[in-house]
Amino acid sequence: MQIEMKGSAMSASLSMIEQKLESMGLKLPSPPRPIANYLPAVEVGNILYVSGTLGTIRDENDQDIIPIKGKLGGELTIEQGYESAKLMALNHLALMKKAIGDLDRIERIVKMVGYVNSAPGFTEAHLVLNGASDLYEALLGTERGKHARAALFQNELGLDAPVEAEMTVQLKS
Repeated sequence: MQIEMKGSAMSASLSMIEQKLESMGLKLPSPPRPIANYLPAVEVGNILYVSGTLGTIRDENDQDIIPIKGKLGGELTIEQGYESAKLMALNHLALMKKAIGDLDRIERIVKMVGYVNSAPGFTEAHLVLNGASDLYEALLGTERGKHARAALFQNELGLDAPVEAEMTVQLKS
């Protein structure tokens, strides 16, 4: 169990959302580190804007790495892209927790704008991004987890990542 300081409050227990993740056989990862000059998330009023995030994991040297690399419809299958999108969604949740302190402050996922690294002729970006969308809906329920979404095709993504997305999240008042 990780104890995190947020402001003057100390949280030693898991949020309901983290408990649900664990019941799904998933664990909240360490938040990925920014790779350029930007903030991972910005809270304005009751809206949290989460920067574009990749499906990274931490390696044995505590470095963020992309375990699934490449283009969908080229060297990667829809299933591999789906798994990368699921990792990306877990990273979004970790960034949200770092920004707001408690995932139970999430009222609903409002919108995801996703980018899929696509080989010429690949037309199934929507299926790839379901890896993230399905996770949010399973975790938060249809009313809070289902969201507006754009699934955009890219001829390249940074670090040869298969997917990247940014999020808009409504927080409880």
